Amino acid sequence: MQTNSSESKYKAPALSKGLDILELLASADEGLGQAELAKRLGRTTSEIFRVLMVLLERGYVELDNGERYRLATKLFEVAHRHPIIRRLTAIAGDEMQKLANRISQSIHLCILSSGKLLVIAQVDCPDTNVNTVRLGSQIPIDDSASGRVLAAFMEHEELNHLLKLAGNETSARRARFLNDLAEVRKAGFCQGKSLTIEGVTNISAPVFDYTGKAVAAVTAPYIHRLTGTDNMPVDEARALLVETCKELSRRMGAGAARGN
Repeated sequence: MQTNSSESKYKAPALSKGLDILELLASADEGLGQAELAKRLGRTTSEIFRVLMVLLERGYVELDNGERYRLATKLFEVAHRHPIIRRLTAIAGDEMQKLANRISQSIHLCILSSGKLLVIAQVDCPDTNVNTVRLGSQIPIDDSASGRVLAAFMEHEELNHLLKLAGNETSARRARFLNDLAEVRKAGFCQGKSLTIEGVTNISAPVFDYTGKAVAAVTAPYIHRLTGTDNMPVDEARALLVETCKELSRRMGAGAARGN
């Protein structure tokens, strides 16, 4: 979790400790005690005590009755003050819920963040059986339809930067990911079997901003139900999802740049 100090030109030990703690807690669903935090970070409990107290006072972490620290919602709230996230979530919520109700599937909205996908909005349909992606989740680009949709509309230099951030340049999944991009760009959407869950077809399309850049992806992990009256065919569901993304793009100002 710690970085090599010899590689850092500028050093802020307390800040580094705080960031290490936040990053570790972000992946610990059940929270961690102070001793366990220190052990995993390779530090002593006294080293992280003051930093933990500041994070607690500022509302970035919370402490339960079992003396386990958990990541609070403040970090997520701060992230949503970013203009693009605030605008996307403001215009997308109702449209995503309407779509989820029509196709009877859960829907989530992703953006790129540090080489991964970040889920910034999520809605469920009224059906009993849904496949939900947790709000705030970070997803590797290689495993997702959303990643393919966003990468497919990037310029060469921008794509290379994304791949560098994502790492694993020589993996088999990376090769498959890159091979899919031309087809996704041509079609204007991504549709295919989930690489992580059996029986799910991922359908995803881009949302463009006023510059014509794909800034987000709306995705439905379409589950093939064996019973029920609301089993809309996956191709029909995808067509409706694409139309929703066109409407969101229009509201983001994409029409002026793209001539749609």
